[in-house]
Amino acid sequence: MTETTEEPNLPNGGTADAEQMEELQEEVELLREQNQEMEEKLLDANAEKNRVEQKLDRVTRENEKLKQNPLFIATVEEVTDDGVIVRQHGNNQEALTEITEELREDLEAGDRVTINNQLAVVDKIDAETDARAQAMHVDASPDVTYDEIGGIENQMQEVRETIEMPLEDPEQFNAVGIDPPSGVLLHGPPGTGKTMLAKAVANQTDATFIKMAGSELVHKFIGEGAKLVRDIFEVAREEEPAVLFIDEIDAIAAERTDSKTSGDAEVQRTMMQLLSEMDGFDDRGDVRIIAATNRFDMLDDAILRPGRFDRLIEVPKPDVSGRENIFQIHAAGMNTEDLDYNELAAMAESASGADIEAICTEAGMFAIRDSRTTVTMQDFKDAHAKIRDANAEEGAEQNNVDDISRPSAFA
Repeated sequence: MTETTEEPNLPNGGTADAEQMEELQEEVELLREQNQEMEEKLLDANAEKNRVEQKLDRVTRENEKLKQNPLFIATVEEVTDDGVIVRQHGNNQEALTEITEELREDLEAGDRVTINNQLAVVDKIDAETDARAQAMHVDASPDVTYDEIGGIENQMQEVRETIEMPLEDPEQFNAVGIDPPSGVLLHGPPGTGKTMLAKAVANQTDATFIKMAGSELVHKFIGEGAKLVRDIFEVAREEEPAVLFIDEIDAIAAERTDSKTSGDAEVQRTMMQLLSEMDGFDDRGDVRIIAATNRFDMLDDAILRPGRFDRLIEVPKPDVSGRENIFQIHAAGMNTEDLDYNELAAMAESASGADIEAICTEAGMFAIRDSRTTVTMQDFKDAHAKIRDANAEEGAEQNNVDDISRPSAFA
């Protein structure tokens, strides 16, 4: 007799209950996702609220500051038992005012402070230095070395004796019993390596290097140029030992005339401040000066006397051997073939160092135009001819301008 297994009968509605349970689970999962999304939105909203509150606090503080009365700048003249004597900038009036014990410990004569309408000292502020003077500070040394300068070996040696030796071995001058040279003026035609010499000094020495152009000191308003000169030397004294390089010094040190125009008068005031800083009553400190110009004939005699520039070094155009050396320097990193440096030096007669560098660059461009990686002697010849013709055209155009501007004898 065979037994049969019967499946148990599910209660009525069992299938419906399973489907309902599945739907409930899906709804719970959906609610969980919605809850997670709402929590993330809440976090974003709280972060945005914090940002808005911080912005509101900042705007509120700035608004409160704007409502406050302005503070005035003054200089401490003397610290006394009764307070401090301050001289207010602008009206140049002195006043005796009280200060807190905390400020009394930090203040001394010459400090700059802020004062309110009641002339009470509010706070001490940093020493005044023009932001433009601070911007002239050179943090990274230029990558120019003495090995990259050719044709002016004698001038290079004089510059090193004047600038480097006093910084690196001041005891030698003390042993001899002389003061080290205070500055050097480089003069000569454009492109002869004057600025490169200054860059090489900055690269070689550990001194702070500050570069400026004479044209940067020419300003419209009275006293601005003189103030900038004063600030530049103040920065140099703070960073000593320092080397101060003044390019195009003829812009502010031209020979003085009887002109009464405001512009000429302002330039002369700037030059007088420069003379005072270079050789005045105040000690200049361990600051060496290098200046450069290609208009030596324009300079005022006062700037040229010993004590301001102890060495006047002419940097002429290189001779044949100098040009050969410069060609070798600039062609050293080029992929060249069968170059005759003697012929190149003879070919580039009366060329300056900048001209020779331009010839080398243009020779490389000729090779690139022909899809070659090697620069040949012919490329250098073609480059020289191109630059020579370009200079000749430029000179002819300048002569035409001079002729037009020159008054006619028949006018």
